[in-house]
Amino acid sequence: MKLWKQVLIGLALGVIAGITLEKDIAKELKIFGTIFMNLIKMVIVPLIFFALLSGITSISGEGNFTRVGVKGFSAYILTAVFAVLIGITAGHVMKPGEGVNLQELIKQSESDNKKAFEDTLTVAKTNKTAKDFLIELIPTNPIKAMADDKYLQIIVFTIFLGIVINMIGEKAKPIKDIINSASAIFFKTIEIIIKLAPLGVFGYMAFSIADQGPEILHSLARLIFTVLLACLIQYVIFGFLIAFFARISPMPFYRKIFFTQSLAFSTSSSKATLPTAMTQLQERLGVSKTNSNFLMPLGVCINMDGTAIYLGICALFFAQGFGIDLTMQNYMMLILTCTLGSIGAAGIPSGSIIFMSMVLSSIGIPVEGIVVILGVDRVLDMVRTTINITGDSAITLIVDKTEGGLNEKIYHAKDV
Repeated sequence: MKLWKQVLIGLALGVIAGITLEKDIAKELKIFGTIFMNLIKMVIVPLIFFALLSGITSISGEGNFTRVGVKGFSAYILTAVFAVLIGITAGHVMKPGEGVNLQELIKQSESDNKKAFEDTLTVAKTNKTAKDFLIELIPTNPIKAMADDKYLQIIVFTIFLGIVINMIGEKAKPIKDIINSASAIFFKTIEIIIKLAPLGVFGYMAFSIADQGPEILHSLARLIFTVLLACLIQYVIFGFLIAFFARISPMPFYRKIFFTQSLAFSTSSSKATLPTAMTQLQERLGVSKTNSNFLMPLGVCINMDGTAIYLGICALFFAQGFGIDLTMQNYMMLILTCTLGSIGAAGIPSGSIIFMSMVLSSIGIPVEGIVVILGVDRVLDMVRTTINITGDSAITLIVDKTEGGLNEKIYHAKDV
C-alpha cells in the first residue's frame, strides 16, 4: 500500500480514536506523534543546512544564482503581503469579532487553562519589534543558532556561506562534493523516518481531537469559518499563479501535492513536512533538484501564507471584539507586522502565537486576548500549515519552470 494511503488511514483512525476513547486515554496516544516528530527534529537542522547549501553551490554562475534567488525571495514576500491583505479583507467582510464578548471569553479561558494564560502573558511581555526582528536575523554564533533551532539565522548563515563557496570556484570542489554527499545522507535518513508517518499522524490526530473542547469551538465559530474561507481562497489563487506564470495546468500540482498536504495537516509543522515536500516535488512533479533544494528550505523559513492570513484575521477579530476602530496608519502597520510575523513564525505547532503579540501591540490592541484563540489555534494551525507548504511548493514550481528546469513529462504524468 502506498504511503499516502497509509497516512490517510492513520488520519482517519486518529479521528475515530479521539472521538470514541476516553479523553485521557486518547491524549496518551500523542506519544506516537511525539516520537515521530522528535525523529524529524533530530535531522531537520542538518538537512536544511546541507540541502540549501547543496542547492546554492549547484547553481552554476553567479548571475543564475542571483536571478533564482531574487525571483524566489520576491515571490515569497509578495505572496505573504497578498495573503495578509486576503486576511484583512476577510476579517472586514465576515466580521468574526462582531458580537463576541471578548472580556467574558478571556475570563473563561483564564480559568479553564491558567498555564496557557500565563504562557501567553510571558510571550506578550517579550513584545518583539520590527527592529528586534531584523537584528536577530544575523547569527552571532551559527552553531548556537542551529542548537536553538533559529531557522532564519541558519538560512542567513547558509546563504552567506554558499555564496562564499561559489566565489572560490574550482578550489572549493572537494567541499562541494562533501556537501552533496551529506545532503544525500540526510535525505536517505528522512526517507527511513517518514515510513513512520502513519503512526505519527494517528497519535497526533487522536490527541488533537480529544484535546479540543466543543464549547470554545462554538464561541469562535465565525472566526474559524473566516480563516477557513480565506485559506480556501489562497489555495485557489496558487492554481491561478501556476497557470499564469508557469503556463501549465495546475491540476497535476493539486493532485500530486496531496501527500505533502496530508502530512502538513496532521503534524502542523512546515519543517517536519519539508523533506517530503522536496522529494515529492522532484520525483512526482519534475522540479529540478537544484532549485528545489535551494528554494524550498528558504520558503519554509520565510514564506508562511497561511500564517499571514491568520495573523491578519485575528488582528481584525480582536479589534472588533474590543470595539477598537483602526485607522489607515493602523492598517499599514498591520500589513508590515503581519508580514514580518509570518516570516518569523517558527514553523512548528502554534509558532504564530509568538508573533501575535507584536502584531497586536503595534496597533494598540490588548495582548491578553491571545488566550481566547488558544483553544482553536491547534485546529487552525493544521489548516494554515497546509497552506504554508502548498505555497512554498507552488512558488518553487513556478520559479523552476521559468528557469527551464521543470521536467514537464514527469509533471503531466498521471502517476510517478
